[in-house]
Amino acid sequence: MNPGRFGHFVAIDWSGAAGERHKGIAVAMAARGDAAPAMVRPSHRWSREEVLRFLDEELPDDALVGMDLGISLPFADRGAFFPGLAESPATARDLWASIDAICADDPHLGVTSFVDHPAFSAYFRRHGGREGARFGGGQGRFRTTEAAQRRMGCKPYSNFNLVGAAQVGKSSLSGMRLLHRLRGAASVWPVDPLPARGPVLCEIYTTIAAMAAGRTASRSKMRSAGELDDALARLGSEPSGLAGPLDDHTCDAIVTAAWLRRAAPNPRLWSPRELTPEIARTEGWTFGAV
Repeated sequence: MNPGRFGHFVAIDWSGAAGERHKGIAVAMAARGDAAPAMVRPSHRWSREEVLRFLDEELPDDALVGMDLGISLPFADRGAFFPGLAESPATARDLWASIDAICADDPHLGVTSFVDHPAFSAYFRRHGGREGARFGGGQGRFRTTEAAQRRMGCKPYSNFNLVGAAQVGKSSLSGMRLLHRLRGAASVWPVDPLPARGPVLCEIYTTIAAMAAGRTASRSKMRSAGELDDALARLGSEPSGLAGPLDDHTCDAIVTAAWLRRAAPNPRLWSPRELTPEIARTEGWTFGAV
C-alpha cells in the first residue's frame, strides 16, 4: 500500500467529558499541498455522535483521520486487557464491541456503565479515591506504544486512569464506542491492515505533532494565532489566516492536520519496529510513535 495516496488529512481533538456537546472537540482538515488546514464547522460545538456521522458520511475516500485518543487498552504486559477475568476480550475490536454493548443505554457515547460495571471496575482508578483492586498501583498499566511515546519525551497517561485533568481514559473509552459503530466506514490502523483505497483512521497524540512543529512536550499547547502560525510554518504550511487568542483545541487540531499531511508519506511511521501483528490486533499503535 502506498501511504502517499492520501489527499485529505483530518485531525480530531476528542473529549470524553459528560454531556452532549463539548468545546473540547475540534475538527480540522488539510488537503494535499501547503494551504493551511481549515476548521470543519468553525465555532460549532460538536457532539460525539455528530463526529461519528461526519466520519461515516462525509469523509473523502482518500482521507487519513487522526483522533487524539487511545484506541485500545494495555494487553502485551499481562497477556490480556483484564487479566484474571474470564470474559476479557481477545482483540481490540472485541473490546470496542464489549464497551459499546455494556454502554448501550449511556447517552452521547458515554461509558459510565462500563467503568462502573462490577466485572471491569476493579481495573480502573476512578474519582472519589476508588482505585480498583486490579488497577495495579502507581501510574497504572501502559501499552507498548506509550513506552515509545515516553522515549520521545512525551508523558502519556494510562487509559486505566480516569482521574485528573490530564487523564485520557474516559475519552479513549468513548472513542472506542465510536470506533465500533464506524464498522466498515473507515479502516482503523493498525487494527486493520492499510487498505489500497478508502478512508483510514489512526490514533494520534497531539504532543507528537507539536514537537515536530518545534514545540517541547511541556510547551505543546498553543493558544494564539501567532504561536499557531509559527508551528504551521515549521510544518511547511501557509499561515492559518486566524488572529488573536485561540483555544488550544483549535490549535491542536490545525497543527496536527498539517503534521499528518507531512508525516503520512513516511513509510517508517507505518512500520515501527515494535509493532507486531499481535500488538496491532490488541493494543494498536499511535501514528508517529517510533
